[in-house]
Amino acid sequence: MSSKKFSRLLALGNAKIVRQRGASHAVFEREKAGRVYRAPVIMAKSELSSVYMKLVLHQLGFSDEELDAILE
Repeated sequence: MSSKKFSRLLALGNAKIVRQRGASHAVFEREKAGRVYRAPVIMAKSELSSVYMKLVLHQLGFSDEELDAILE
């Protein structure tokens, strides 16, 4: 999955870009149950590894149920 598609997926889960310097990384933020989660995401890549995407999703506090709902 490309960085652009991955950022759209994160937006569907109520994550938003808080900060981006240059084109290499963007910091996404997501609030869940009164807690704020943040994670950096590599931008402008044509292919992100599944391990990397899983790590970012975990850092942003996504549960398996939330991911299933987004991917449907």
